[in-house]
Order: sequence, then C-alpha cells, then structure tokens
Amino acid sequence: MTTPTAGAPTGPATRITPGLAGAPEDVDLVVIGLGITGAGVALDAVTRGLSVLAVDAHDLAFGTSRWSSKMVHGGLRYLAQGQVGVARESAVERGILMEVTAPHLTRPMPMLVPLNSSVSRVQERLTHAGLLAGDGLRRSAGTDEETLPRPRRLTATEALAMAPPLRSAGLRGGLLSWDGRVEDDARLVANVARTAASYGAHVRTRARVLAATGTAVELRDELTGEARSVTARVVVNATGVWAGDVVEEVALRPSRGTHLVLRQDTLPGLSVSVFAPIPGSTSRFVLVLPQPDGTVYVGLTDEAADGPVPDVPQPTDPEIGFLLDVVSAAFERQLRREDVVGAFAGLRPLLATSGPDDAPDPADPPDAGDPEGRGETADLSRRHAVLLSRTGVVTVVGGKLTTYRQMAEDAVDAAVRAAGLDVGPCRTRTLPLLGAAPRPVLAALEQPARLVRRFGTDAELVLASAREVTGLGDEELLAPIAATVPVTLAELVFGVTHEGAADVDDLLDRRTRVGLVPTDRPLAVPAAERALALARGQEGSAHRGR
Repeated sequence: MTTPTAGAPTGPATRITPGLAGAPEDVDLVVIGLGITGAGVALDAVTRGLSVLAVDAHDLAFGTSRWSSKMVHGGLRYLAQGQVGVARESAVERGILMEVTAPHLTRPMPMLVPLNSSVSRVQERLTHAGLLAGDGLRRSAGTDEETLPRPRRLTATEALAMAPPLRSAGLRGGLLSWDGRVEDDARLVANVARTAASYGAHVRTRARVLAATGTAVELRDELTGEARSVTARVVVNATGVWAGDVVEEVALRPSRGTHLVLRQDTLPGLSVSVFAPIPGSTSRFVLVLPQPDGTVYVGLTDEAADGPVPDVPQPTDPEIGFLLDVVSAAFERQLRREDVVGAFAGLRPLLATSGPDDAPDPADPPDAGDPEGRGETADLSRRHAVLLSRTGVVTVVGGKLTTYRQMAEDAVDAAVRAAGLDVGPCRTRTLPLLGAAPRPVLAALEQPARLVRRFGTDAELVLASAREVTGLGDEELLAPIAATVPVTLAELVFGVTHEGAADVDDLLDRRTRVGLVPTDRPLAVPAAERALALARGQEGSAHRGR
C-alpha cells in the first residue's frame, strides 16, 4: 500500500490523464465511475494509504453529477419525514463541505419564499416552522451562523428589494432562510478528482470497464482501443444510474429532474434564490436560482425515467411548461418558451425498492404532470446504499451531491471489510481540497476574481501554468472568450494540462458549463480548440479536438 502525504499537497503534480497509457495493472482498489461519488471514493481510499486506480468510460462528471441544482442541501426535507438521523447527516455534510472541504467552491445562498395570495396563513406557519427546524439542524451540526445566518421574516418592501421581479400584487412579505450552493457541481468533481491524484491516485478518463469482479476489471482505452486487465484487492462500483450495467443484480429506477436556463436579464435585479410555492401544495416549491455566470436556473421536476439510460438525458415539453407556469405565478413577468435559453436534465440513481421509511420527500419537487408529487419515483428513498455483489464488487448508489463524502466513506469502509485490508482511518472529514482556504483568506487573494471563485488559492497556479504553457500575457489569458461567455483562456488551458480534458466537449460541457446555453457554445468553440492546441504545443495546427 502507498503512504499518503502528511498534509494537503501543493504544486503542479496533480494531473488527471485521459486513457490508460502508464496506468498500473495491480492496485489495492479500483473505483469505476468519476462522478462526485467515485471521485470521493478515490480520495478517501488513497488518503487511507491504499493504491488506487479510478476510471471512467467518458470524462469527469459525465453523468448525474453535472446536472444538479448546484445546491448544498442541509437536510430539512428529511425532518418532515421523521428521519432525524438522515436529516442531521445532510446538515453535517453541508457544514463540512462549506467550512472545511471546499469553502472556495461553496457560498451561503439566501432563499426567499414569497408570501403571496397563493400561500395561506396555515402554509406560511408550516413553512416558517420548517425553516426554524432547519436552523436547528444547522446548530446541531456545528455550522457557524456566519456561514449560514438564521432565518427571518421580511416585509413586502424587503422582499421586493431582494427580488424586484416578484409579483407585488397580493405580496404580504417573505420568509428568508439560508442554505449552501456550489460554484459548479462539475467543478467540484474535478477538484475532488485532482486532489485524489495529488495524493497518488491514478485518475483515468476514457477508460471503459468491459467486465468487473471483486478482484479484477477488464478495461478498454477509448482513445487507442487497447484492452488490458487490472487486478485489485477490491473493486468499487460508483457509476450511478449505470450501476446495473456493472453489477447486474443492482436494480435501479431512475427519476429525471429537469432545469431551465434563463438569462439574468429575464428576471432583472434578482439577488436571492426564490422558492416559488406550487399552488395547492403545502410544502413544495419550484426553485429560481441565480448563477454567478449571468444565468438563472429554474427547477426541478421528478419524473420516472423508464427504458435504457441515455448518456445525456433530455427534458420534456411538459416539464418545461410546468416549471414556466409555476414561476410565472410568482413573478410580474409571464415567462415564455422563448425566454428559455437552455435546459438540462439529470437522472437520480434510485434503488428500485421502497419500505415504510421511503415516504415522498416533501422538499423534493414534484412530477411535472403530478403537482402533488405522488408519482412513483417520488416514493423512492434518496438515501444512499452500499451493496456487495456475489463476485465481491462493492456498489454505492443513491444519495446526493451534498453527502458524497459520507457516501464515499461508507463505500471504502465496506470495501476494506470485504477485502480484509489493513488501512488507516478515514481522513476526509478534516481534509481540505486543493485550493481550499478560509473565506477571509480567499477574499484577500490578489488574483483575478473569477479564478479565485473557481479555483481558490490555486488561482495563481492556473494563471502561472497558462503563462508557462502558452507564452501569452495576462490580458489575453484572462479576457472573456466571448461577449456572453465569461470563461477565460487560462482556465481552458488548465483544464487540458491539469484536469484531463481531452476535447472541446470536455472543456465546454464539464470543465466549464458553456454548453448549457446552446447559442453560446459555438462562440466558445474556437477558444476551446485553441486551448487544446496551446496545451499540446500545437498552436496553429489543424487539430480540432472534437
């Protein structure tokens, strides 16, 4: 077994590699899947002292991990079901993520529930009581009030000052509370994976698993077609909605959650997230979430996704219409289809079993065609499970972005037991990711604000490595690559040199999220192609990386 580095590693030796060239053929642990859970397993395992190979057939954050609401939930949803332990786990993991693991990638998110004519006094009291209970979870989890302030009531004037686009007629005030949000879910995955690599994990994209047992995997390099076998003491399946393809006895019933993307000027002046009440419901909302890149996400739905699992799920027209209708009821402006500049959908990997504790989640949004959320997938638990297959593969499935660290810890615990490995304890509860630092330290950094927001203290590394690789000056490296695209050439180059981006899609759809707005994507393609050429020393070549 390898011995982990004593502290948080630094420097440029933190690279992710596409393909299998130079990958080990015998390790302690192989993890399949490089979404947030798989990346978390790689980091947990390598920092316990295990040698690790982490692989994905596509890319980092290729699946569900890039299709979330970009929120860090605190567990209020589970309190309503009486699942106090599960609720507290969410609150604890939110605090770890925001205060220890990734303060550079997370922010406090103010959330406003408008109290308009569609919200009865009974609904108001229930919602307020729920928010106070959520604050109790925060306190019990030990999360500082400076990180997440206490909830409070707002007058109508205060609510409109925070959210000017709200419908003023019938507005009697609002309820303000706080939760967490992440800068970008795919960026978090890349950061966790790069941190795992910095401790010695071999992180390989474009490496498809053809077959797996508890002690071996058959792999194919998707870049070269080369096939090879890797032996291991234990194998962990963290492929999310594709878990049943790796271990056939894992039965899932995925559900689809859809979001819309709007331009910020569609709802001008919005400085807080708005939880728009769904008419007729006492506890369900559609979320309106301003993003740091000049867009607004609106979501989300919960619909059964039957049939084969697609690489990229697609929203449906009924879901889009449902979201627009609910949001329009809370705002002055009637939103129309032409206001939607993008839409995305993700599949939740829900286990196809339910029991008495698997009641509908009162804070999960409903099916587009079922406003009360009584659809079958809403009845499946969002908790994670760790399963052991007949051949000894450990599968971790379910859960959510916020609790990825605990999911990874549970999976590695199970893997260690199954293989009888002698390892150190889990370290990730107190282990900052690369670039992490206390918020006052981050605020004092004299680096470009966008890079600090997306890379923390590694902002200097991003810019310095781009200078070294390209020979370009800061003005060219830091300029927005298009009028509506704030992404910089420096971060695109870093995506290739340090984060394993192999082509334009990797850069625009996962290292950055330009692809969420289809009309922006063509504007960014030339810069992505140039970054690939510069990083490979091929400036001016015919390489296009598509």
